[in-house]
Amino acid sequence: MSKYRLNRLFNARSGRALDVAVDHGAFHEHSFIAGIEDMPKTVATLAAAGPDAIQLTLGQAPLLQSIPGKQKPGLVLRTDIANVYNNPLEPILHSVHVPDAIEVAVRLDAVAVCVNLLDLPGHPEVREQCIRSILALRTDAERWGMPLMIEPLVMQTATGSGGYAVDGDTSKIVTLVRQARELGADLIKADPTDDINDYHRVIQAAADTPVLVRGGGRVDDRTLLTRTRAVLDQGARGIVYGRNVIQHANPAGITAALMAVVHEDATTDEALALVGARA
Repeated sequence: MSKYRLNRLFNARSGRALDVAVDHGAFHEHSFIAGIEDMPKTVATLAAAGPDAIQLTLGQAPLLQSIPGKQKPGLVLRTDIANVYNNPLEPILHSVHVPDAIEVAVRLDAVAVCVNLLDLPGHPEVREQCIRSILALRTDAERWGMPLMIEPLVMQTATGSGGYAVDGDTSKIVTLVRQARELGADLIKADPTDDINDYHRVIQAAADTPVLVRGGGRVDDRTLLTRTRAVLDQGARGIVYGRNVIQHANPAGITAALMAVVHEDATTDEALALVGARA
């Protein structure tokens, strides 16, 4: 039954999806909310730009779902809260899920929910917390027909700081993606690999579970669009980008460019031309 909701996430023609993540405020890190201080304005701007979905928390989701009409982007609901992105880190790390998240998602008419699977050096207890959350959410997701997106994140200690950064090691990402598949993911949101030409190995680890590629930190437009083209060519079913859209000088323009790559198989140069054309 969960596949019915996915019909509202994936474009019928391309079979792919662009999900813009705006759930950063849940993670209690001030730098994450730069550019999205005014959430009503942010959601209205993104909805008008027309991505396939917008990823929000239960507190902000009504901003999207209160927009009238049936053409607005689908809602992907964030279901967990963690404190693993802070710099410096807090002494006790945690990842907890909203107990009634699936019922909330059904009431909010979400197309899917998203939950982390964190792998942090020196903190196996956080991955255990994530696994327990996933198993609890999986039970309710099956009952209510709600697609479960698992977000496997391999982290490493950031150089010169007290926090974590993404680890793009292919073998580590493949291993955690495989665990997400084993835990019953309907969708997998995974980081790009350091060697982007390795991404077919991530797709293989997920088998027939659709993989949406995570955007991560800000990069220049050409790098972003070239990387997007590369992962799609290796079998990714779409992208979940946050800061590269919401912190962009022209969110509507970069959304149009990404949609062209995802749904029209545009080249990097063709997509770049759309960034300034859509204001």
